[in-house]
Amino acid sequence: MNCKLPARTLAALPVVLMLSLLSAAQDQVIKFTVSWDKVVRVSQTTPTLQVVVNPPLRRGTPVHDNTFQALHDLGADYVRYVPWLPYPKLGVAELEPPKDGKASWDFSVIDPMTIDFLGATKGHPAILNFSTIPQWMFVSDKPWSYPPDPDQVTWDYEKGTALRDPTMKEVADYYARLLAWYTQGGFNDEFGKRHESGYHYSISHWEVLNEIDFEHHFDPETYTRLYDAVVTAMKKVQPDMKFVGLALALETEPHFFEYFLDHKNHEPGVPLDFISYHFYANATPDEAPEVEQFTYFDQAEGFLKTVRYIEAIRKRLSPETKTTIDELGVISADDGGQNDPGHITKPIENRYWNLAGAMYSYLFGEMTKMGIDVAGESQLVGFPTQYPSVSMVDWNDGKPNARFWALKLLHDNFGPGDKIVEIAEANPYVYAVAFSTPDRKRRVLLVNKRDRKFEVSVAGAVAGQISFVDQTTSFEPPATAKLSSDSVTLGGYSVAVVTLP
Repeated sequence: MNCKLPARTLAALPVVLMLSLLSAAQDQVIKFTVSWDKVVRVSQTTPTLQVVVNPPLRRGTPVHDNTFQALHDLGADYVRYVPWLPYPKLGVAELEPPKDGKASWDFSVIDPMTIDFLGATKGHPAILNFSTIPQWMFVSDKPWSYPPDPDQVTWDYEKGTALRDPTMKEVADYYARLLAWYTQGGFNDEFGKRHESGYHYSISHWEVLNEIDFEHHFDPETYTRLYDAVVTAMKKVQPDMKFVGLALALETEPHFFEYFLDHKNHEPGVPLDFISYHFYANATPDEAPEVEQFTYFDQAEGFLKTVRYIEAIRKRLSPETKTTIDELGVISADDGGQNDPGHITKPIENRYWNLAGAMYSYLFGEMTKMGIDVAGESQLVGFPTQYPSVSMVDWNDGKPNARFWALKLLHDNFGPGDKIVEIAEANPYVYAVAFSTPDRKRRVLLVNKRDRKFEVSVAGAVAGQISFVDQTTSFEPPATAKLSSDSVTLGGYSVAVVTLP
């Protein structure tokens, strides 16, 4: 039978054929072969997270106990603790200027959460960052105020760009006294009056301010002077403490790094222990959930290029300085309207948490290859009015979601001292990086960048084990299974660790 196809059908055949071949290629088993004897580098990267102060973390809430227990059980190093601007009473210890022989120091609502954090991270280095400078220390032509209710959110507390004390001693003394409260049992205030705390903690790291390019819009020169003043004052309180600088919201301005990392721009003896900066992937309001996977991973690729550029600056100017990228996450388009009158947070699908966990896991893998010291997922608790899409737990009860469990999976299987070994990996959908650990375990991290299943083969995995977080585990800990072959099935947005026998 002779059948003649219409011209339009014939024209479409190459496209149909191409799509069919692409689909078939995607359905094939993705094979990874590891050269365990070829070491690429030794990892120095610690997976961790940040804890931002907010009302759900206060004692007596349904969230508090579960969240701090999860933080304790994680046992991570370099957890970042940030009391910041939306809740002045939870983060600023001197809300009124000293006047008529009296100072307004008050830690009554700050201490409980801070002490719980220090208890949950006991035995591990942690990074504290009381990021909000008292507003009265700034010159501003606008009146400033703060809610009397410590749980009431405000985004208008910070005003002004110039400090009222151009020597910066006022700010430096504030932070020195704050540190002494937790490490020296108390301090003498501006009028010489003693304030007793009874605390004698040893704080390993302190980060000087947060997102300086957004908060008060400091330029690199001003920030560097302020960093030096604060560090010099705080080192008199605890000489062995290390410091983190910059904490940039946007890492795209080279002058910040060029100026801050140049030792000649600092006072003699001021250490540059760490630099820090942040990255959040963002979707646009009209993107469907199915599209976000492409947006987030594309933006992650762009960020990694920036990291490589910053690393080149750091290695050139201050190679002994370490790097902590201490806010890594995703922010939904809906969160952009959280301050609008009448805004109601849209429900967040469970698969979103898996997507966010997969992106962080991918960034962690790439950062180990670059030698980044700390990769901090953001953040432990978010909730409506404070970036709910960034949360790592359910803000109703504190139960960890897939983002937290992905971090737990990484923390329990990878860390500094692991040898990164060569792997034949060139797949656009499933990411793989292989590690040989100090205890002679051979492990492969697999990250599914797509919301569909893939068959993956890791040579030599038969009789080994797979641990994974995916959409079937949801809010539960990682699942584990024995492998009867080299092949595994990765669910959509799965993060998996294959341990060879």
